Amino acid sequence: MSLFATPGMSSLTPAAQNSQASTAPGRLNKPSALERSARDEMNAQLIDNLNVSIGAGNKSQQLLYRSAIDKINELLAPEFGADALQAAATKQDNSAEATAERILSLSLGFYDSYAQQHPEMSEEERASSFVALVRGGFEQGFNEAKDILDGLKVLGGDIASGIQQTFELVQKGYDDFLASKLPAATTTDSSA
Repeated sequence: MSLFATPGMSSLTPAAQNSQASTAPGRLNKPSALERSARDEMNAQLIDNLNVSIGAGNKSQQLLYRSAIDKINELLAPEFGADALQAAATKQDNSAEATAERILSLSLGFYDSYAQQHPEMSEEERASSFVALVRGGFEQGFNEAKDILDGLKVLGGDIASGIQQTFELVQKGYDDFLASKLPAATTTDSSA
């Protein structure tokens, strides 16, 4: 099918030709308000669908996570009530120890992948570089959270001591991890 009109052929689509043929003589081919409204609604739906398609491609894991959580909540609702997963999350242990453990577990869990991406480094270099990387990220996040709490005028008393304890526990965890990856220091007995 040619995109250009040839002599004797109309350049209008069949639907447009039918629309044109059905108009009264002398009437301009302007769509009615109802036709414009329907067309505008259809265009808006197409744009929304396109946005969902593009967004879903870029955020597929979020979509998967959200869908899974919603379905699990739906299935758990008869026995555990609405939004059972969110209710369980609010019951999690938020003590300094538990929070530090979650931070360490999540951040140090990437070490094996980091090591695979840096085979050119010695084990000592990899461990030192990795700990410096995650420690830097933790410290930056900690300082941002501390600034937010300070800005909200809630950084004092138990809150201040709790986050400071979490900070110290995470730092100790990073130090312990690093020590476990470094070669053991050999001590020699000078009395021999």
